[in-house]
Amino acid sequence: MRSGSQAYPGAAVLGVEAAWRTGLGMVRYVGPPRPTELVLARRPETVTVDGRVQAWVIGSGTDASSREPDETEALRRLLDGSEPVIVDAGALELAADAAAPRILTPHEREHARLRESLGLKPMPHDLVAEARETSAVTGAVVLLKGATTIVTAPGGWSATIEAGTPWLATAGTGDVLAGVVGAVVAGAEASGRGTDAAALAGLAASGAWLHGRAAALAAEAVGDGPITALDVAEALPRAVGEALAAR
Repeated sequence: MRSGSQAYPGAAVLGVEAAWRTGLGMVRYVGPPRPTELVLARRPETVTVDGRVQAWVIGSGTDASSREPDETEALRRLLDGSEPVIVDAGALELAADAAAPRILTPHEREHARLRESLGLKPMPHDLVAEARETSAVTGAVVLLKGATTIVTAPGGWSATIEAGTPWLATAGTGDVLAGVVGAVVAGAEASGRGTDAAALAGLAASGAWLHGRAAALAAEAVGDGPITALDVAEALPRAVGEALAAR
């Protein structure tokens, strides 16, 4: 995972926490000093030196306008590599024409900016069609975050996942989602399952569903009351356990 920044270190903590809670045997985090310190304080088992991974999560909690040139080059290398990359927030503008297998995870405003940079026109009231077109043009899976999350593949496949609870609309939950999807993709890659665009789309949808289910479980635990992003991450083991039991 290569996420978080000196300005927004919590994104790294939330993404790493979510990846661990989804069931990975090892999570690697590479980032600036402050988020690295906080990640290790929360999850000391995290590996914080560069090395081999099965999937990368990049961009969460970063701002393209303040990114250093060497970090931009490092991200471009990942995006031109062979490992799948989950691309969030501040890295989205680098991902449109990259070579790596990619899942782009914008919210609606980020998606609009990405489409504008690609020269694509708005399609009022048809977010599914917009996401399909973005997938087709970029060759990437698009996971468009919202009350209804939309997942599309370059070949035209799409799915919608309803939020598990309205309390999910809170700061940091997108960072948790990126960590969940990264963990699901890394697990599939480690087990030798294919990670072409069609497979990645299904994995992205599965991650979005787990994220929503964890949010619902977290809300239920407090009487269907308000929850935070960290509550969602902490409820992930129950959501994963339910899914495994239902197989």
